[in-house]
Amino acid sequence: MAISLTLPNASGKLEAYTLRGTAPAKPARGVKFNRIAYSAAHVVADPLAAIDPWLQCGVDWDATIAYRQHLWSLGLGVAEAMDTAQRGMGMDWPTSLELIRRSIDASKDVPGALLASGCGTDHLAPEDVTSVDEVIAGYEEQMAAIEKLGGKLIVMASRALARVAKSPADYERVYDRILSQAQQPVVLHWLGDMFDPALKGYWGNVDADKAMDTALAVIAAHPEKVDGIKISLLDKDKEIAMRRRLPKGVRMYTGDDFNYAELIAGDGHGPEITHGQSDALLGIFDAIAPAAAAALGELAQGNTQKFHDILGPTVPLSRHIFAAPTRFYKTGVVFMAWLNGHQTHFSMVGGQQSTRSFPHLAELFRLADAANLLEKPDLAVQRMKSLAAVHGVA
Repeated sequence: MAISLTLPNASGKLEAYTLRGTAPAKPARGVKFNRIAYSAAHVVADPLAAIDPWLQCGVDWDATIAYRQHLWSLGLGVAEAMDTAQRGMGMDWPTSLELIRRSIDASKDVPGALLASGCGTDHLAPEDVTSVDEVIAGYEEQMAAIEKLGGKLIVMASRALARVAKSPADYERVYDRILSQAQQPVVLHWLGDMFDPALKGYWGNVDADKAMDTALAVIAAHPEKVDGIKISLLDKDKEIAMRRRLPKGVRMYTGDDFNYAELIAGDGHGPEITHGQSDALLGIFDAIAPAAAAALGELAQGNTQKFHDILGPTVPLSRHIFAAPTRFYKTGVVFMAWLNGHQTHFSMVGGQQSTRSFPHLAELFRLADAANLLEKPDLAVQRMKSLAAVHGVA
């Protein structure tokens, strides 16, 4: 029996919507991926914490770790305490370090679990930082804390560095210091200003091609200390151009939530196969985890068309979730987790559930249905109706 509900369209007009309700793709058991795939994972807020949500962090640790266990069960890695976990948008450094500690502990119970953790300078107030030396010290503080726990580093872009750096040479100095000290190869992180306006001009230049030259120079100086670089510029041509220039053995981790399917599939260019394709470190993989795992499994078995058949329909959903203002994409990621029963509420750290409108969420629901991503259609409809009621829609 078809299930229908009333939802607003983009202009706010109410319309009947009939659920498609096709079962999501499921990954085959035991298939090893031929791409490394990290999902940047969200945090589950504690809606019953007696705090001021805009000022303090309240995290449901059990539900948060359970979601990481879900990602690992699908064969995906976890990129911990990244921007998807609301670093700099509700999650402070002490809470992030506790999250990293708990995830590292949980990963020990999962054979082969992939886990890397965000290392940044977000405990520093950018407006109070006056020198590059302070940025270096900030990175070193977080680096030491994560490595003490046995964690692998994702060296996140720094708002403080973007503020005080006067030239590309300042970036080279900071990264030279951090990479020379790293205990194991790290993943570098280039986040475009569409994700965080405070990172405009990162690598010392607003021209992305010139910025890329600086990033590549940093990597070339320490290729043995760089596992790969994740770039999130939402520009597939720039990602392809950069990955073709990477040193042997250094991976490109796509952070392009608009074009990930074709970037992961690859173009076959270059003398090294890893330079003709991208691995993945994506926030959208949190929201589409079963489909991502199923598609990667097909790709590993040489079924490229099935890979695209599964992953292709998720791209319109991802483009909607990451629509401008892109930094509010976390709301869509958590909304998907709620619809699919991975958490009991639609509340977020920092009250960030309010960053997207009800018409935006209604379209997200329709796109998730079209992409076969509603794992429990009856539950998703029940929850969508409850949200509609809160917004005055009977």
